Amino acid sequence: MSGKLRLDVRPVDLDAVVQQALESVRPAADARGIQVSALVDPPSSVMGDPHRLQQVVWNLLSNAVKFTPRGGRVRLVVARRDSTVELTVEDTGQGIAAAFLPHVFERFRQADSGSTRKTGGLGLGLAIVRHIVEMHGGTVSATSGGEGRGSTFTMRLPLSATQRRDLATPPSPRPPAPDRAPAPPPELSGVRVLVVDDEEDARELLRTLLEDSGAQVVTAGSAAEGLQVLQAEHPDVLVSDIGMPGTDGYGFIERVRTLPPARGGRTPAVAITAYARSEDRTRVLRAGFQSHVPKPVEPGELLAVLASLAGRYPAPPRP
Repeated sequence: MSGKLRLDVRPVDLDAVVQQALESVRPAADARGIQVSALVDPPSSVMGDPHRLQQVVWNLLSNAVKFTPRGGRVRLVVARRDSTVELTVEDTGQGIAAAFLPHVFERFRQADSGSTRKTGGLGLGLAIVRHIVEMHGGTVSATSGGEGRGSTFTMRLPLSATQRRDLATPPSPRPPAPDRAPAPPPELSGVRVLVVDDEEDARELLRTLLEDSGAQVVTAGSAAEGLQVLQAEHPDVLVSDIGMPGTDGYGFIERVRTLPPARGGRTPAVAITAYARSEDRTRVLRAGFQSHVPKPVEPGELLAVLASLAGRYPAPPRP
């Protein structure tokens, strides 16, 4: 929305994009006994940004798998339709209520938006999908027969976007390099950090960020697992998401604070959350966290907060 997204347009083999996305979601589908099939009608070469198109296809497929019950089916079809190339993802999942269907591509909108919802996520994936597709000159739509009757998401790219263009056309301009190197991130060498988040990608992203700064990182995928790891590993700092299924971050930190100090009850804690209003920050602090870092996480801010809580240097004064 800030206009910073740029496309590196080139000829793209849509079949390859689909296969890469399928490989990413198939383990999760196999684990739940969900049958995933794909049919790509050649020719399927388009002009676009391969990484962004893969992001679109992966998001549509992963959502279909996430919201389809065990033993269900997900089907992907790519075909030419008159003047468009059409990619459709159909599932036999929980479907979308008629009242929510018009809002499915809006930012931060979720049919189940409580902090203890059964499925994780921020409600941004489909909004990003629509933005990327529209940047390619296309459209994306959703249909559903209602709750319990599955969903169908359809991406359409116009024929003009599929015709080969001059390959000498330079890629989209990139921002100029800064005149001076950015300040090095805070050093967290030897600091033991526990990351609690139900989203595997989020956990691994934080692990990479923190380990690159020298921290020793352990992770947990739920509040219950986080309590066990906390008492077993005795980390120096705790980082927890707020929106998690079952017991959310508020309930988690309240349970932590009931523990005796020797079992981690006084471990400094940081909340990472998309709930970034002033009242949300107040609730975070009252629940027992020492600090609040809003999503999307700014790496420098998170590292500075952790360094401060770990006693590496005092926190900067607030403006």
